[in-house]
Amino acid sequence: MPHEIDAVLLEDALFSLDELARSCHVSREWVIERVQWGLLLNDGATGADPDVWLFDSRSFMRVKRIIMIERDFEGNPELAGLVADLIEEIDSLRARLKASGLDAD
Repeated sequence: MPHEIDAVLLEDALFSLDELARSCHVSREWVIERVQWGLLLNDGATGADPDVWLFDSRSFMRVKRIIMIERDFEGNPELAGLVADLIEEIDSLRARLKASGLDAD
């Protein structure tokens, strides 16, 4: 008998604060601190109740990246956020190059 698997594309997923924290293996407070420092949810939601915050797949990937930078390089959160910004900008520029046909690869 075939087994059915329910799946959600990560691109379409929205995470609550608790779901994001659980998925990334960090505390709820860890996520709240990064939002308050402006490293996540740069849409003015920092004054809103954290229980109504929603994070998309981009936020999920950003959290994973910040965790890695903080852990592997013992970087403080602000530095990890800056490095994450630079990596995201490089990825965006590479995608634009590839779309324009100027990609050297």
